[in-house]
Amino acid sequence: MMSIKLPLWLRATMLIGAAILAAGAGLFGYRYFTHPVTLTVAVGSIDGEAAKAMSAIASRLVSTNASIRLKIIDSGTALGAADLFSAGKVDLAVVRGDVGDLSQAQAVVVVSHVVALIIAPPGSTIDSVGKLKGHTVGVVGGVANSKVIDVLSKEYGLDAAKVFKEIALSDARRAIQSKEVSALLVVIPLAEKYLSLVRGVFQSGPKTVPVLIPIDSAGAIAEADRAYESFDVPKGTLRGSPPVPDDDLTTLQASLYLVANKKLGTDLMTRFTQTLMSVRRDLLGEQPIFAQITAPSTDQDAYLPLHPGAAAFYNGTQQSFMDEYGNWIYLTPMVLGGVATVLAAAWKFLGIGPATREGPLDSLYALARRIRKVDTEAELSDIEEEIDNILKAERAKSARGDESAVDDATLNVAAHRLESLIHDRRTLLATRPAVASAA
Repeated sequence: MMSIKLPLWLRATMLIGAAILAAGAGLFGYRYFTHPVTLTVAVGSIDGEAAKAMSAIASRLVSTNASIRLKIIDSGTALGAADLFSAGKVDLAVVRGDVGDLSQAQAVVVVSHVVALIIAPPGSTIDSVGKLKGHTVGVVGGVANSKVIDVLSKEYGLDAAKVFKEIALSDARRAIQSKEVSALLVVIPLAEKYLSLVRGVFQSGPKTVPVLIPIDSAGAIAEADRAYESFDVPKGTLRGSPPVPDDDLTTLQASLYLVANKKLGTDLMTRFTQTLMSVRRDLLGEQPIFAQITAPSTDQDAYLPLHPGAAAFYNGTQQSFMDEYGNWIYLTPMVLGGVATVLAAAWKFLGIGPATREGPLDSLYALARRIRKVDTEAELSDIEEEIDNILKAERAKSARGDESAVDDATLNVAAHRLESLIHDRRTLLATRPAVASAA
């Protein structure tokens, strides 16, 4: 009824407006679901290398148009990164397993490993941690290494306040030369860049080499505190000729993790882990440091639990094609059917296109309304002729075998009804003059 009453231009305007709104909503939905997700990641190291490495990953994600992007927040230290993460200010963080509050952390990848090195200057007689009593050890990295200091003090009966002293890396050489400290404690990756920094602190020659002090109780410490592992520093790691150490040396190792907040979605972290490991392969040729990125332990009792999304990637339990797109495959035909229905309704609303052709029964039923309004015998005769023509045409179609022809029984019923109406109307018309004369 509305399409009949409203003018065509108004109906067309209404449909165009509805189409624009639907298209806008669809575009908004598409942009919303395809827009890259940005995750904030806190990093920190005294030399800035952690921020550089993560920035390289972030840049590669942008250049490859990945669905996940990274926003790097450089906190300056590993402890600063852990504090930002525990405060809930970032989604991800690169943290040491022995630093900060990691109660909300779940591992994604192991970025690297760091080892504790206690180094005395050439000629030192200190060859064990126990002999550090009565001496001062300079701790490079300070607060970030407070847990290392605690476990060493507890295991070897050292007075942490008297033995260990925080110093800046820039002051380490002066402190050693002035004998302000008798040894240095550093916790670093065993990479050439960091080893070169350590070598630069000590003056050494062919016959004067620094002394690496073993942590013989590393195994016992690791059993008591799962943030650590016992690790053997390979012979000659610090210097090759003469080798320092002169044999494999036992010390403590901690892992450097990229962790995610446990609240992050499983699907999101599965995609992120897959993307991250792919980017790692791409960057290996440019920066060998990325070779140290490995999968964390997938054991149920691992020190840092694995994020379920990362676990799905490492265990190969990602959703299959049908799992991921099954709903779309099921819903698409329904959506297309709905669209087709809407288009058909719009076409009908506009009232354009060829009119629906009436069938013979429709024509016969329409004649019934005319019969009730006829005022003359001549009009009834015309209607009778129309009825005869319709019946004749349908019988001809039936004789030709046309399947669209109405069956004879139906036609006869309709025709009989019309004949009764015509008879009643004739009778009524015949009585009208007599009634008028009497009046």
